[in-house]
Amino acid sequence: MTDPPADSAAAAKAAAVIAAAGAGPAAGQSVRIDAWIWSVRLVKTRAVAATACRGGHVRVNGERVKPAYGVRVGDEVRLRHEGRERVVIVKRVIRKRVGPPVAVECFVDNSPPPPPREAVAPAGIRDRGAGRPTKRDRRDMERLRGMEAGSSGPVKSAGPAPGTGRTGGPTGSEPSRRSPGRRSSGS
Repeated sequence: MTDPPADSAAAAKAAAVIAAAGAGPAAGQSVRIDAWIWSVRLVKTRAVAATACRGGHVRVNGERVKPAYGVRVGDEVRLRHEGRERVVIVKRVIRKRVGPPVAVECFVDNSPPPPPREAVAPAGIRDRGAGRPTKRDRRDMERLRGMEAGSSGPVKSAGPAPGTGRTGGPTGSEPSRRSPGRRSSGS
């Protein structure tokens, strides 16, 4: 025997499927491709779907289509979105956006698996309230970043050219600004 929450969830899903069937067109009619892509939740907004169609990122049965193209049951839709290609076969045409459990029943997903996510180390996460990083913390973070980039250590900036005298002290080619006999008073 099933418990009542499972029965109510199944009943709610069945009601949503019936509502989605009612939201579809009459038998034999088609739905705009941009509206269908949005309603089955392949993209977040209808404007994004229309822009993808105009940009040539949507193909139906191998042909680029405009946003107003009518999609029918059995069509193959290829959508390039967010660096990934989705390949779906239309099982049901609907006009209105439906929930995710109902949306997946409207198409057969033949998409290749998504590319693996790159393992990226967190970029210097500090405890809340720890304040600004100290010089040692900064050097440690630079050392970590240097190892990720494949170098042996942090990149050092090019300082002033040798012999320019801009380091604060006299160089061999420049005379001292202080006279040798005078000392500064410790005020």
